[in-house]
Amino acid sequence: MELWNNILFGFKIITAPTNFLFCFIGVLMGTLVGVLPGLGPAAAMALLLPLAYHFPPVSAMIMLAGIYYGAMYGGSTTSILVNIPGEAGSIMTCLDGHQMAKQGRAGPALGISAIGSFIGGTFAVLVLNFVAQPLSKFALEFGPTEYFSLMCAGMAILCFLTEGSFIKSLISACFGLFLGTIGMDIFTGAPRFAFGINALYDGLGLVVVVMGIFGVTEILLNMETTIRRYIYTKKIDHLLPNKEDWKASAKPIARASVLGTLLGILPGGGVILASFTSYALEKKLSKHPESFGKGAIQGVAGPETANNAASGAGFIPLLTLGIPPNPTTAMLLAALLILGVQPGPLLYTRHPDVFWGIIVSMYIGNIMLIILNLPLIGVWVQFLKIPYSLLFPLILLFCIIGVYSLNNNITEIYLMIFFGAIGYLCKKTGFALAPLALAMILEPVFEIGFRQSLMMSRGKFGIFFTSPISAVLLSLSVVILLAGTVRPLMKSFTAALKGDGGMR
Repeated sequence: MELWNNILFGFKIITAPTNFLFCFIGVLMGTLVGVLPGLGPAAAMALLLPLAYHFPPVSAMIMLAGIYYGAMYGGSTTSILVNIPGEAGSIMTCLDGHQMAKQGRAGPALGISAIGSFIGGTFAVLVLNFVAQPLSKFALEFGPTEYFSLMCAGMAILCFLTEGSFIKSLISACFGLFLGTIGMDIFTGAPRFAFGINALYDGLGLVVVVMGIFGVTEILLNMETTIRRYIYTKKIDHLLPNKEDWKASAKPIARASVLGTLLGILPGGGVILASFTSYALEKKLSKHPESFGKGAIQGVAGPETANNAASGAGFIPLLTLGIPPNPTTAMLLAALLILGVQPGPLLYTRHPDVFWGIIVSMYIGNIMLIILNLPLIGVWVQFLKIPYSLLFPLILLFCIIGVYSLNNNITEIYLMIFFGAIGYLCKKTGFALAPLALAMILEPVFEIGFRQSLMMSRGKFGIFFTSPISAVLLSLSVVILLAGTVRPLMKSFTAALKGDGGMR
């Protein structure tokens, strides 16, 4: 009974004209972000973080959440019509979606993509409704020790699942923790690593750093890349799939909804892992696996459903534990902190309007998306024709204006550009940015949990193993660290031995 009362409370919040408008703006901008290759939802949310200061927390979070799951819808349009994934989660859609377009079946491909996205997203929100409240109540049992161990486990899992070198991801996370310590000491008030720069005494602003490493970095990377675009220009009709398409897609959509929701909760995996796994599963279960890559509608329905289910499921650890499972939800966590809302188990009791407003807005947002996406396909095609040489300088201008508008401090513009350059170098040298951003955002909780635990135990580290929850989480962190570091070293050692053996 309490659950239904909470859902009704959420509907009361989202049906307020202001919040309803912000939901519409969010999903519309999210779709546009997904349509335009190179500008992901993390970068788009980083651009809009300065605006969040001027809106009520509920309205701002509804809009930013809409951008996140709306981008999953828009990414399929680009994949099908242009053969360029607008979003990383839409990579697998290119394989069969574009082939369907070439065969004159762009309409059914876009139609099943939108319908599958709606079903997957709605399924994840239903799971979120039933899981969020019990998980929040369980997390209320957490003290400083458990929170410190949870932060360790979350960062270790993210580093392990991040694509590329585990060691480099770990280094990125450590650098992010260092950035989080800059400013006044939380307990003593003494300045740390400020180097006499006035702008650093209050710490590095989250907006400045994330706009640099996600906004400016993406612009620099995309400006040096020449993308050749073949845009599907024929008339798009028959958007609703026929009976055979429905028959072929029903089971993939059902499987992908469950699979995407489960994988979306895991740190580091998210929409990319969900879409790749769904495609591989459908190909394996198909009676005609040879048709995949040649225009099989199952190859569109499965991945598109999975990535939208995963994006919705990402809100489960974010809202209940305060742990973002991917870089985009890390932006949502940053927005909550900027707005003075502490995510985690206390969010449910202290800010129920934000908690249930976000959850219920996803129902309305998914309905808006399916209504918006199909009729506006022609409009999105026109947006795809905007030259990147014009688009990216404008985005950089918005970044500069956004950062300056926060505190009217030109030093923060220089810091944003500096972190943009740092992010660019990290990308070029294989250092992942997601662990860096997550570690910086979580550093205050990480440090407070660590220092409070040691104060409680009078400096004895054994306190981290007296609590069963803390002991399990720390043990998990150690296992992940060993798995991530020892295995590559063993491979290198084995390869060196083989090399020596070959010389002899």
